[in-house]
Amino acid sequence: MGGNKKIPVRKCVGCQEMKSKKEMIRVIRTKEGEFLLDATGRKNGRGAYICPSEDCLLKAVKSRGLERSFGQAIPAEVYEALEKEMRLIETE
Repeated sequence: MGGNKKIPVRKCVGCQEMKSKKEMIRVIRTKEGEFLLDATGRKNGRGAYICPSEDCLLKAVKSRGLERSFGQAIPAEVYEALEKEMRLIETE
């Protein structure tokens, strides 16, 4: 038997492309209703994935991709936190 391990893929809420889960940033909504960035991908909560690029973030904001995923309005602070995280990732 071959050791072909299945790689989990998720769809970006910005560009709508399917990419491996490890390449993306997970945004979660906790039971308390707060939105967090989940670098580990293991925190509890409803999750949505986005590519680590500012282009995808802008597309997600414009198309309301995150809002659709969570079924509610997203506070501006969440988008600001995502933007800061994107800049940190892009400079590395």
